[in-house]
Amino acid sequence: MSDTTFPRTIADAATALRDGSLTSVQLAQHSIDQANKLDDKVGVYIARYDETMLEEAAKADAVLASGDEVRPLHGIPLGIKDIITTREGVTTAQSIVLDRSWGNGDAVVVARLREAGGLISGKLTTMEYACGVPDEAMPFPICRNPWDLDRWSGGSSSGTGSGIASDIFLGGLGTDTGGSIRIPAMFCGVSGLMPTSGRVPKSGCVPLGYSLDHIGPLARSARDCATMLSALAGYDASDATAIDTPVDDYVGALTGDLTGLTIGVDVTSGADNAPYVDPNLVPALEAAVAALRARGATVVELALPLFEEAIGMLWPINAGESFAYHMPDAQSRLQDYSFGVRAALAGGVMFSAADYVQAQRGRRVVQKAMRDEVFSKVDLVLTPAAFQGAISLAEMGPQNDIHTWFRAVNTPFWDLTGHPVISVPVGFTHDGLPLAMQLAGRPFQEATVLRAADAFQLDTNWHLRVPEIAK
Repeated sequence: MSDTTFPRTIADAATALRDGSLTSVQLAQHSIDQANKLDDKVGVYIARYDETMLEEAAKADAVLASGDEVRPLHGIPLGIKDIITTREGVTTAQSIVLDRSWGNGDAVVVARLREAGGLISGKLTTMEYACGVPDEAMPFPICRNPWDLDRWSGGSSSGTGSGIASDIFLGGLGTDTGGSIRIPAMFCGVSGLMPTSGRVPKSGCVPLGYSLDHIGPLARSARDCATMLSALAGYDASDATAIDTPVDDYVGALTGDLTGLTIGVDVTSGADNAPYVDPNLVPALEAAVAALRARGATVVELALPLFEEAIGMLWPINAGESFAYHMPDAQSRLQDYSFGVRAALAGGVMFSAADYVQAQRGRRVVQKAMRDEVFSKVDLVLTPAAFQGAISLAEMGPQNDIHTWFRAVNTPFWDLTGHPVISVPVGFTHDGLPLAMQLAGRPFQEATVLRAADAFQLDTNWHLRVPEIAK
């Protein structure tokens, strides 16, 4: 099988594996070959598990040959963000501070991916402790955007987004506290789903913000994200924040029919404070709305309530929770952290306990407003995922305000509210970088979010576009 015929989605790979036109060993070897060709340029991996992946691929092929039951992710190479534990090796959180004895074996989510048949290709680059920005002074790869190597692939699930866009693996895990699944997805032109708070267990993941963190899938398509979520979702007693509620049939919900759904569109919240709005964004969103309407959705305009207030509330919550985790190390090893993390931890000192409590109280007000004023009237909310394409790495250095880039993205609101939300590509900027929209739904209605995103992708191919470097 030639490189050009290798499938780029989990769904297509699953079909090829089942009909015998592709073996899992071939798919795993292709992943290794792509990494050999590209990883020096894009900086996706902290650690690669080539040997064990090939061994597991051979076992997957033996199951296929025997005619035994084939699982949803059977024989599919996946990547794991390096703040989530795996049995193959240590977790670094891309930091010299984290004790290398932290975490043993597979996190719940990794064990579930294996149970669904997935192959673990390696541990992926992130931002240190899932916050901060790229820092060349640290002894870790700088993950780059395959659409433009001078651009950032987005944080903090950088390696996951870049690796999928580079065709190194077909799906992977990210985490999201202020946008860290959706930002790499949007900047790299793939799909990324942040599930409802409590839907996916977080045990075995290095925390950033205890009440804000989510684990979720990235892949090329919403359909692939649905397949991965089917494996990931569900209660586990090891995570005190996990919620015991039924898991839907996410793949079965992908009917392509949006009849009866009402989508509220908000393209203005956050735009006034964005450093730049790409001229191609609004036309791309208008075309996306037209595609959703053609699939049967009713579309109305709305404005998200308390939007700027919600963004303001996120900072003391995240700063307080992250400082609570890091305080012992920060007191003795502050200079061992990257400059971005040091700046982030400073917020934990500057915000008071009263600030934290008031922000959490305000959070409930925003959640109630969303329930009473928004999701009582619409089934989904559509917003820009970001107001521009991927940011230049030159803009991320210590000489710049590290928070300026955060106003270019439109993600933090949903971390505060905890609603499920997906980012999917909708087009390109004037200089050829991916643009994306977000679709958010009611709590625990990921099936509706995925149904709309998949329906859009049935009529578009933005998510299938591949950067020149990966061809």
